[in-house]
Amino acid sequence: MTPPKAPDPADRDAYTHGHHESVVRTHASRDVANSAAYLVPHLRPGLRVLDVGSGPGSITVDLARHVAPGGSVLGVDASAAIVEQARELAATSGVEGVGFAVGDAYALDHPDGSFDVVHAHQVLQHLARPIEALREWRRVLRPGGLLAVREVDYGGVIWNPSASGLARWLELYDDVHRWNGGEPNAGRHLTNWVRTAGFDDVHASASLWLFASPAEREWWGTAWAERATRSQFATHAVESAHATPGELEEIASAWRAWVADPDGWFLMPHGEIVARA
Repeated sequence: MTPPKAPDPADRDAYTHGHHESVVRTHASRDVANSAAYLVPHLRPGLRVLDVGSGPGSITVDLARHVAPGGSVLGVDASAAIVEQARELAATSGVEGVGFAVGDAYALDHPDGSFDVVHAHQVLQHLARPIEALREWRRVLRPGGLLAVREVDYGGVIWNPSASGLARWLELYDDVHRWNGGEPNAGRHLTNWVRTAGFDDVHASASLWLFASPAEREWWGTAWAERATRSQFATHAVESAHATPGELEEIASAWRAWVADPDGWFLMPHGEIVARA
């Protein structure tokens, strides 16, 4: 089908994934080791850290462990419901110095120079104005403070065995993500965005997520089979006329077939930046 003319993506600036349970449970499995290892050499006790787009809070709480004793970490997210979930995690974690608040990535409720570190994981790809957000994050960093951002690059995703259903999923994901105002290949743009936002001493790195074992395939593929038909991604795919419910069911079936294949293998590359304000 030919989709209708999309609205200006800058006007949408919408979060593609949403907060369906299938999304939140994958996000809640993230920690410093699997999602922010590049930042560890720069962490020490006593640092003040802001975690932008903190989601269910698993990385945020783990960051607090890395800056204890004496440090503090504040996670901010646009969703009040997900902030409440993160607060529940913090309350049961036994970790001190961690808190959560509803916040706007473009307009943070903090004075200039409030933090030693600003961290964001998989956030800039969903923002229609990433450079504007980075400038705001720079504002709340102390002079010489550290920015740490990590973003996937869907243009580099590869899998085995070849499957037309997964190829359709990737094509559709790109369409929906851009319709929402985001940049699904954000990983490759980080250096440019960060420099344009005024940061100095910019250092780039990269890392991978690989899902290959039976447990990893079950975890990742089953979640995406649900997301393809039940999450905000599915709603937006139909709303934008990029896919029909029938197509989404076919994509979900392709994910389930990939899970069951002992040769199933799925790799996602990520760009990473640490830079000084």
